[in-house]
Amino acid sequence: MLTWESIQKLVSEGNLAPEKRLVKTGAQWKQLLSDDVYHVTRNAGTERPFSSPMCTHFEAGIYACACCDTLLFDSTEKFDSGTGWPSFTQPIKENAIAYYLDDSLDRSRVEITCNTCDAHLGHVFPDGPAPSKLRYCVNALSLQRKS
Repeated sequence: MLTWESIQKLVSEGNLAPEKRLVKTGAQWKQLLSDDVYHVTRNAGTERPFSSPMCTHFEAGIYACACCDTLLFDSTEKFDSGTGWPSFTQPIKENAIAYYLDDSLDRSRVEITCNTCDAHLGHVFPDGPAPSKLRYCVNALSLQRKS
C-alpha cells in the first residue's frame, strides 16, 4: 500500500517504471481528444468542482485513463471526499501513476499523471481515510469508467 511517505520518496527519487509507454505529439492528442479532455489532461487544467456525476457514483468498476486506456483506479478505493472531484485512496497498481512536485500555487502539492502517457490527472494529498490516509483528487474528465 502506498503511503504519503512512499509518495514523497517517489517525488524526490523518481517514479516506478510503467508497464508500457505511449508518446504522441500535442497535435496527435488534439485530434484524438475532446477540447475539455485535452485541456485537462494535456495542459494540466482543472475542471470545475461538482461538474461531473462521477463524484457521486460508486458503482463497481475500474477507471482508466481517458487518453490511453491504462487502468488507474478501482471503485473499491473510491470515496466521497466532498471536494467536488472523484477521490480514491490507492491506484490500481503502484506503477500506474507518476508523481511530481507542483509549486504552481502558493503551496507545494503533488501532481499525479498517468505513468503510461503523462496525462494530467489531478493531485494527491495526505488527508484521506485510513489506512493509507491518501486522497487522490482526480479530474473526472481524465478518467473513463470501465464495467
